[in-house]
Order: sequence, then C-alpha cells, then structure tokens
Amino acid sequence: MFDTMTLTKIVGGFCGTFLVFLLGAWVAEEIYHVGGGHGDGEQAYSIPVEDGGEEEPVEEGPAFEEVFASADVGAGERVFGKCRACHQLEEGANAVGPYLYGVVGRDIGAADGYGAYSGALSEVADVWSPENLNHFLENPRGWAPGTSMSFNGLPSVEERANLIAYLDTLDE
Repeated sequence: MFDTMTLTKIVGGFCGTFLVFLLGAWVAEEIYHVGGGHGDGEQAYSIPVEDGGEEEPVEEGPAFEEVFASADVGAGERVFGKCRACHQLEEGANAVGPYLYGVVGRDIGAADGYGAYSGALSEVADVWSPENLNHFLENPRGWAPGTSMSFNGLPSVEERANLIAYLDTLDE
C-alpha cells in the first residue's frame, strides 16, 4: 500500500502546505507593518484636551514604619526563599552575594570575606538600617545605581518589612 511514490506525495504535501503558510505570513507582515506605514508620518488631526489642572493624588500604601512594627517573622522567612539563590544566612558563608547574618545594623560593604561589592552602595548610605534595607529591597538599581545586585526588588511593603524583621532576628 505504501510505496516510495505515496510517501513522496505525503511529504511533498506537508512541505507545500508549510510553504504556503510561510508565504502567507510574509505577505501579511508586508501588508500590515511595512507597507502600511503606520506611525511614520504626522498625525493629520489632533484633538485638543483641556488640562484639569489637578492630578488625582496617587494613593500610597501604609508607611514602612507602621508595617515594620507589626511585621511577621515567619512570613519573612518564606520571603527569604527569593534571596536564597544568591545569599546565605550563616555568618561568613558568602555566595554570589554576601552573607546576611547580622545585616540589619551592619555597615554597608562590611561582610567579612566578601570583596565583590560594587561601590555604589557605600555612596548611598553607611549602615544597613531597616529604612535603608527597605529602599534597597524595593528597587536595588533605583536606590543604588550601579549596584551589582541583579534582583528586581520586592514591590510589596509587607514582604519587605517581613523579610527585614526576619533578618533582624537572626543575630539575637
């Protein structure tokens, strides 16, 4: 039933169908993106909009100090899972990043045995206070431009407060 000619026709049919789909995709791309010229020229008519004068105030969450006062250490231990890839909790056990044992209250750039600090951190602050840690953990590259920490940050103030409270309990 299956001979060489039948198999050749089946493979040729699949290849031909694939070629038609590729050709169709190319034609559609040319029609809608390159040939149409969307956004290349000036807008023909612009609708004037009156400025209301006042912007609506952006509603911010609770202050860090309030959240930190009631932080959950157990939740902070769970949040530390995001840090575990690069940081260790044991004193002197540096990894990709410095160890975090006793980090709250420690001088910035003072982890024993860790020499890969970028220098950008010490230009911003002197000590890892809870407030400094909060700003750094929210947006590391925004708070200390040029830092070598590649973590994007923790947008939730509750997560940051819980994590800092957990790190603060390690050296008690």
